[in-house]
Amino acid sequence: MVTEKLEQLKALLAGMERALIAYSGGIDSTLVAKVAYDVLSDRALAVTAVSPSLLPEDLEDACVQAAEIGIAHELVETHELENPNYAANPVNRCYFCKSELHDRLKPLALERGYPYVVDGVNADDLTDYRPGIQAAKERGARSPLAEVGITKAEVREMAKLLDLSCWDKPAQPCLSSRFPYGEAITIAKLQRVGRAEAYLRRMGLKTYRVRSEGDTARIELPPEKIQEFVLTTDLPALVRAFQSFGFLYIALDLEGFSSGKLNRMLPSATPQVIQNQQSTAGLASG
Repeated sequence: MVTEKLEQLKALLAGMERALIAYSGGIDSTLVAKVAYDVLSDRALAVTAVSPSLLPEDLEDACVQAAEIGIAHELVETHELENPNYAANPVNRCYFCKSELHDRLKPLALERGYPYVVDGVNADDLTDYRPGIQAAKERGARSPLAEVGITKAEVREMAKLLDLSCWDKPAQPCLSSRFPYGEAITIAKLQRVGRAEAYLRRMGLKTYRVRSEGDTARIELPPEKIQEFVLTTDLPALVRAFQSFGFLYIALDLEGFSSGKLNRMLPSATPQVIQNQQSTAGLASG
């Protein structure tokens, strides 16, 4: 089944003839970039948006992975934080982020002669609240993974099959996702969270989040890793480090890591929003 979908993905991208990939360096967009390069060669271009919401370490990873693939890779600056609709961090914050991104990518694609801008949205993304999908579609972007019906698990299977070094890379959404809706986002707050997560990364952790709520940093780890973390970590040193980054209080979430946890506060209308999102994306069955 996975090999069949991979062939469908190749055929879809080959049919585009030329494509610009909105490439974040995450596993989804990396798979799209890899397959696009395999079938289009120098007629594929990967473009990464650089802003304060992107960790420098993630940008470095994106550059390394693009070089491993061999695809042409460029960087563009985005300025979503200058939009008060984004900085206020409403529940549809991602709509304004993707609007800024695709308002920059679409003119670039047209200027360079790429008829398509494609992203890494997969089939599972359509089952969560992702207002950024709407913004991308309004600007004509395509989502090959979702169109073929490729799930996150299948993305990883395909990436491993294609020998991508990042096949088991944990999901790493932008730093703005670390704040509860309604709490204003600033560059200083993003940098504070970024430094905290870089600290955990240097400790050797792979899956984690530092949620920022006011002056509190709440660390999320996989539930099975919590006890080991408490027993083996120099907690006073961690507290001092996080306080030096600007946090006053440091907590450990005893429930553990859960992707999209902040979406629990969303209103009951969200299922209808997701249904509209799925319809807009045109997810193929099978």
